[in-house]
Amino acid sequence: MSASSEPATGSNIVTRFAPSPTGFLHIGGARTALFNWLFARASGGKFLLRIEDTDRARSTEPAIAAILDGMRWLGLDWDGEEVYQFARAERHAAVAHAMLKSGRAYRCWMTQDEIAAQREAAQAAKQPYRIRSPWRDRTDGPLDQPHVVRIRAEREGSTTIRDLVQGEVTVQNAELDDMVLLRSDGTPTYMLAVVVDDHDMGVTHVIRGDDHLNNAFRQLTIIRAMDWPEPTYAHIPLIHGADGAKLSKRHGALGVDAYRDELGVLPEALFNHLLRLGWGHGDAEIIDRAQAVEWFTLEGVGKSPSRFDLKKLDSLNGHYIRAADDERLAQLAAKFLPFEATPQQLDLLQRSMPALKLRAANLREIADGAAFLFRTRPLEMDADAQALLEGDAKARLHSLHAALDAVDEWNTEALETAVRQVAETAGVKLGAAAQPLRAALTGRRTSPGIFDVLVLLGREESLGRIADQITASPGN
Repeated sequence: MSASSEPATGSNIVTRFAPSPTGFLHIGGARTALFNWLFARASGGKFLLRIEDTDRARSTEPAIAAILDGMRWLGLDWDGEEVYQFARAERHAAVAHAMLKSGRAYRCWMTQDEIAAQREAAQAAKQPYRIRSPWRDRTDGPLDQPHVVRIRAEREGSTTIRDLVQGEVTVQNAELDDMVLLRSDGTPTYMLAVVVDDHDMGVTHVIRGDDHLNNAFRQLTIIRAMDWPEPTYAHIPLIHGADGAKLSKRHGALGVDAYRDELGVLPEALFNHLLRLGWGHGDAEIIDRAQAVEWFTLEGVGKSPSRFDLKKLDSLNGHYIRAADDERLAQLAAKFLPFEATPQQLDLLQRSMPALKLRAANLREIADGAAFLFRTRPLEMDADAQALLEGDAKARLHSLHAALDAVDEWNTEALETAVRQVAETAGVKLGAAAQPLRAALTGRRTSPGIFDVLVLLGREESLGRIADQITASPGN
């Protein structure tokens, strides 16, 4: 038996993302949300959001807020209000009772001991365990005693799913057991709730990780028992680490919020990286949001697991940082400064962006590179910078201070000319003059271009920092 309903197309397409709010929005979930969002937006259809909060012990309001915040940050807007699964428990139970009435479900009084005995017998026979309830064809159970409601699954024949990613997949119905729909306390199971919600929300395409492929066959038993339209399935391969192993924290499997708040990744960079995890369009690597919507199809999704690579994410992030608006970039980078920037400091940070963003891979590196701008005199030298101020460096700083003090227009061209003249007069390469100058101005061995540093600090601050190092005691 296989799906017989015609697949929805165009504006009739409805996809959904259905996270469980037991933690942050992780990378795998974000990629699933992205593919659902793109498929809906590319077709002019709808993208819905359902919060599967039926696990009351683990579902939390902060986790829900983190998921919604992460999706908004990535620009994955959803249509209408989000649906909360727990609030629909009565509807889920009503469907189970309708199946009882139609004979497609039955009440089961099997005890845990009986289930354990069946499982042990199957293991002894080296056979897969499938529930075989003695109550499947009985109606004489005591209604006042605890019991569950099970679906009466088909046992003959097979079920085939024509998956848009995995292709045609067939399972023998004998492999599917009579799963529980309602627990003994009357609450619905996850399997039942998902199917009912998808139906009521009008979901036409279920796009999710391929670890849910087996669930699809079990969920189809409910759909067919209710004679509901069958969704089109697309089970996408999971994400692995760069080494091919299952994705974990050591591979960078953090929450979306951590990429933003701890690593300083731009949303457009993470969007682009997630897009390329298992999907491609020719040789294109840099793909913006509008282009992604135009190009996206499920035919572009591969069958093999994709690999999450932090180095590739850094490279993408660097690209988008260089393309970003300087004012926006300054506002974002300021959050990584160890203090709250004043309006004047924000203005200086913004003016420094053309120099700071050239080699930065993330916002944290921009903030770190900007630290010299806000340091107070006299600067504390790190070990590498101090080493650059040994030997004849102070004599060279004397010459540099005099040459720079004589510059009429404080711009990069005039400053470069002055420093080059000092180097030529001393008979050394430009670096031999620039490196002690860099140390004196920033307290570090590395920084943006030295002439940009001079311009950003300004004449008074630059000359003052150089003078401090000329008069500083050795080793200070």
